[in-house]
Amino acid sequence: MKLLIVEDEQILIKVLREKFEKEDFSVALATDGGAVMGLVKSFKPDLILLDIILPKKDGLTVLKELKADAETQSIPVIIISNLGDDEKIKEALSLGAEDYLVKTQHPINEVVEKVREYLVKAK
Repeated sequence: MKLLIVEDEQILIKVLREKFEKEDFSVALATDGGAVMGLVKSFKPDLILLDIILPKKDGLTVLKELKADAETQSIPVIIISNLGDDEKIKEALSLGAEDYLVKTQHPINEVVEKVREYLVKAK
């Protein structure tokens, strides 16, 4: 299974990458929103973990672009963010995110389980 992690926190990138690779995922990384579309089209992930606060282009703008493009609109996107306010969550879900995980409320093992759950559902 192929997973794209879009995150700019270096420590979290390292932890997520190691955890998903141990779970037999093929992982690609993007550390800014500007790199996502090109990477998605070349890597063709089965699912995208997407932060909202990113350099160059924020995650909600990236989500809109992904869902507007016929080639990428069917790829499930799970938002993983420090922003936990209801407005951001509603906006992300209305734009097409499958789920919204607040980083402080979801341990890494739970993030892995959510990803697996959505990949099973998507098949």
